[in-house]
Amino acid sequence: MYREMEFKKYYLDLVMVPLSIMISICYHLWLWNKIRTQPLSTVMGANAHARRLWVSTVMKDNEKKHILAIQTFRNTLMGLTLMATTSIVWCCGLAAVLSSSYSVKKPLNNSILGAHGQFMVALKYVTLLVMFLFSFMCHSLSIRFIGQVNYLINCPEDSTIVTSMYVAELLEKGFALSMIGNRIFYTALPIMLWNFGPVIVFLCTSTMVPVLYNLDLLFEDSKKRKKMAY
Repeated sequence: MYREMEFKKYYLDLVMVPLSIMISICYHLWLWNKIRTQPLSTVMGANAHARRLWVSTVMKDNEKKHILAIQTFRNTLMGLTLMATTSIVWCCGLAAVLSSSYSVKKPLNNSILGAHGQFMVALKYVTLLVMFLFSFMCHSLSIRFIGQVNYLINCPEDSTIVTSMYVAELLEKGFALSMIGNRIFYTALPIMLWNFGPVIVFLCTSTMVPVLYNLDLLFEDSKKRKKMAY
């Protein structure tokens, strides 16, 4: 009888939260496959193609466009630094909460659905801590790659090693890590609502995935390509 009561407390957490995480993972796996197979139908694929052309154009006319390249990378690095700083600040805050007394980590309202035990509360904060740490790591690596590109893009293009293709590959690695860090950060936002119950986590994820779907795909371009095919 006691075990049944305990299972009822954990039931919603064991169903809703993993289901929410799986929805997010499945969507991003589908998006990754879409980027590989039909890159120009996605925002990320179209932007990657445009960045490769931009790198080639800048390196061919380096004397006139080197200042433009430096300013562009400066703005990009500022955005990445902001996201990395935000992630590590969240990590520090969560670490401070985990090291505090249990009274600080109690849910705001015991009437909220889901488990409220010490183990479950610790699991919520540890999950968030791990996600924000991975987001910080991805943004830090992205800063590293784009910082390298900031130097290499001003090299002469006739170099046997530093070609426009090589610089574009480094730039794409940086932006890919930035996108992964951002998506981990976005996935952590519904998990933050876990303190208010697992149902809210599921509802937040179910709302966020359609929003990301509409932001990630280029519907107008796909319609134009279909018309051109006919």
